[in-house]
Amino acid sequence: MKASLRALISQGIDALRQAGTLPADATTPDFVVERPKTREHGDFATNAAMLLAKAARSNPRAIATALVAALPANEDVAKVEIAGPGFINFHLSPAAYQREVASALRLGTAYGRNDSGAGKMVGVEYVSANPTGPLHVGHGRAGAIGDCIARVLEANGWDARREFYYNDAGVQIDNLALSVQARAQGKTPDSPDWPENGYRGDYIQDVANAYLAGETVQCEGFTVTGSGDATDLDAIRRFAVVALRCEQNLDLAAFGVTFDTYFLESSLYRDNKVEETVSTLVASGHTYEEGGALWLRSTDFGDDKDRVMRKSDGTYTYFVPDVAYHLSKWQRGYQRAITELGADHHGTLARVLAGLQALDVGIPQGWPEYVLHQMVTVMRGGEEVKLSKRAGSYFTLRDLVEEAGRDATRWFLIARKPDSQLTFDIDLARQQSNDNPVFYVQYAHARVCSLLRQAGEKGYAYDQDNGLAHLSLLADEASLSLMMELSRYPEIVEMAGESLEPHAIAQYLRELAYAFHTWYGATPVLIDDANTRDARLALALATRQALANGLDLLGVSAPEKM
Repeated sequence: MKASLRALISQGIDALRQAGTLPADATTPDFVVERPKTREHGDFATNAAMLLAKAARSNPRAIATALVAALPANEDVAKVEIAGPGFINFHLSPAAYQREVASALRLGTAYGRNDSGAGKMVGVEYVSANPTGPLHVGHGRAGAIGDCIARVLEANGWDARREFYYNDAGVQIDNLALSVQARAQGKTPDSPDWPENGYRGDYIQDVANAYLAGETVQCEGFTVTGSGDATDLDAIRRFAVVALRCEQNLDLAAFGVTFDTYFLESSLYRDNKVEETVSTLVASGHTYEEGGALWLRSTDFGDDKDRVMRKSDGTYTYFVPDVAYHLSKWQRGYQRAITELGADHHGTLARVLAGLQALDVGIPQGWPEYVLHQMVTVMRGGEEVKLSKRAGSYFTLRDLVEEAGRDATRWFLIARKPDSQLTFDIDLARQQSNDNPVFYVQYAHARVCSLLRQAGEKGYAYDQDNGLAHLSLLADEASLSLMMELSRYPEIVEMAGESLEPHAIAQYLRELAYAFHTWYGATPVLIDDANTRDARLALALATRQALANGLDLLGVSAPEKM
């Protein structure tokens, strides 16, 4: 509907040019068409006249009057008003909303989708946990946000590639290997010679037992067999990393998250990509040496200070492989790259962006885009849940999925804006009541399915063609309110893709479910009059389609019975 009104306004602007009200060379401004906060101000409003006033050398209300007079006749527009300093408010006809019902039913699973990103590839990186233990709830929030961003971008036509970056090199991996070795040697976290920064969870014992037993683990093309030699630290390291990658994949599978690419940090060193990246930076002239270290002149690209790239001992600082990794994304053809991270990574972003710009290889400013999420607090029985026996020091994602269920876990972790703190109430997530938002939305979907079953039990054969032919009967206030809410779905999908805010889908679904439940309570559907019954069933089924499509973008199921 917004697109239709934009086209109508553009035609009116063209007519003003032809009439001489606007100069012939006046450009069409980037005006907005938006829904007012209250329906008293119409269904849609535009600021086009206010933006045209300067070119027309007229005051905004005068140009608004001229623009309204120049608008072509359109059966979807019932009334146009001028308000305030020059806003133009549009009141749509019921037929405009009734056609939205037909559109949802005709398009089915494609309803709400658009092709704005068609032909373009975007890489979405998320979770990217070190393979040192089970995934915690924060990783779960990253997984929900990242996966839903990819789904929403796909709904906007993008070719989205999901990517997991494994930091399988460095000090933390060394600590993992030492921890597994200690367990393999019969030590416990209480032993006096336990590694200082060792991992203490029970899963370390599980990995050690598997290594000693000579088990074989496989993960994305890597196969490792435990040798049973508790003195071979390198063998233990290789085995532990692959074993825990498998464990993390099981966590993600339980959560309904998958990836197209698993990228290993170690491959950047193995394939000399870090060295090549540093050489390119040196050749570009954006580095210098001081105090025996190699520095990136990152202040040239907006960072608050220059950064050490290679320390005096010859080792690289941790942001350098990140630059090399993101360069690989650019080389792989990602026209857009999105990296989802915890807010604690904020300090590294400026130096990675600076490093990519300093390469001088054509990477645009602001590439990649970052989405940062805040921490999650898990509550049960009014108290915070912190520990897991399996992990030792934190509540795992698998723990949460097992307690709350996958649908509720995904919903609750995506339902708020990423940069806001999130409290996950397990008790609420398990409730089968209207207080539980995911239950409330899923129940709306199941209720429509129940309507169809009841119709069959009563001997009413739903005729969709007849329902579509009599949509004009849906002119009561409750039906109009539901159709108006339904019509917002394509706009919400587009907005969520543009702003990378999939939580907007969850918020919208609650509002659509509320409109449906309100309509259902006020409107008898299974009545004897076939024309009205079929029209109302068509509206219910169109609502069901939007609910199912939106839930799919969140990775949440749309049950037929509850």
